[in-house]
Amino acid sequence: MGSPNFRHPVPYAKELISLDDISSGRFTLGVGAGGNGFDATVLGQEPWTPRERAERFAEFVQLLDRLLTEDGKDGVSYEGDFYSAHEARNIPGCVQRPRLPFTVAATGPRGMRLAARYGQAWVTTGDPRLYENGTSEQSVQAIRGQAEKLADACAEIGRDVTGLDKVLLTGFTPDRARPLESLDAFVDFAGRYRELGFTEIVLHWPVPDSDFAADEKVFEQIAMEAAAQLG
Repeated sequence: MGSPNFRHPVPYAKELISLDDISSGRFTLGVGAGGNGFDATVLGQEPWTPRERAERFAEFVQLLDRLLTEDGKDGVSYEGDFYSAHEARNIPGCVQRPRLPFTVAATGPRGMRLAARYGQAWVTTGDPRLYENGTSEQSVQAIRGQAEKLADACAEIGRDVTGLDKVLLTGFTPDRARPLESLDAFVDFAGRYRELGFTEIVLHWPVPDSDFAADEKVFEQIAMEAAAQLG
């Protein structure tokens, strides 16, 4: 996952082009605004305010899009509030054209607009306010509302929201343990979100003695059999 908390678009673009080449054009970038905690302070700086984090994220995605798309001999020059580039060249560019795909993490209005304009997919972890005390039904409704906001953001720029994949990263919703309780539990869980238009469900590999603890045998069964049951 790319985060402005500890990356600059110019050198990061070089790394992404390399990964796209090594993977023979199978690389997808997950990009988000980042959060608080270790992620925000690993380079020794004070955490940014939510507003500054959102503003940096917008500039980060816009410049990264240009760097990965424009591979002409003159390079990319840009002077923003937070990032700059001077004749940054990225030749030969991405294997995937016009660039490798972005999966944009977003829950708020500004992030949704970025996902609508620059994303080939949108990813959510749900509503963090429901993590501790929310219910499964509240979580589904909150994520439904997020998907509707994404559709509105797409409509504003004349884009069909069905052209974006929609990804749910599990492990952060109130019912976070349920998808890995059994194959049937996962199929039921995934089916509910498929009805909301989600195209991918991402499961965390089981980690003992953590929030991601689960039976690896159930995890493997889901990986092998769930797709067929979901049709």
